[in-house]
Amino acid sequence: MSKKKGLSAEEKRARMMEIFFETKDVFQLKDMEKIAPKEKGITAMSVKEVLQSLVDDGMVDCERIGTSNYYWAFPSKALHTRKRKLEVLESQLSEGNQKHANLQKSIEKAKIGRHETVKQIKWPKKQLTDGLITYLL
Repeated sequence: MSKKKGLSAEEKRARMMEIFFETKDVFQLKDMEKIAPKEKGITAMSVKEVLQSLVDDGMVDCERIGTSNYYWAFPSKALHTRKRKLEVLESQLSEGNQKHANLQKSIEKAKIGRHETVKQIKWPKKQLTDGLITYLL
């Protein structure tokens, strides 16, 4: 008795994207409800939900023409989206590195002329300890 294991939502999304990328065609919902179960094993009941999640994430485009909704996704758009995201992340990384370098320079400037001695470090600690003792008593 072997039970068929259902697909996870992420697997369904990936398989749905494969349909779009392999065919490079435009589909209506009813077409996808027929194609997805046959080709990729996605249950017809969940096709609409998976398709809507892909549209919400911007991975699939949707356009209403008349009374019908048409869905499409092309590999070039996915590649372009990934490149744009990579550029944004690289710019954020370089900004973060620049900020880090500036902060390190500020720390070094602040340290110039300041020599902390053991006495300077212990004095505030002793004062805080004495204050805590008097507070607790």
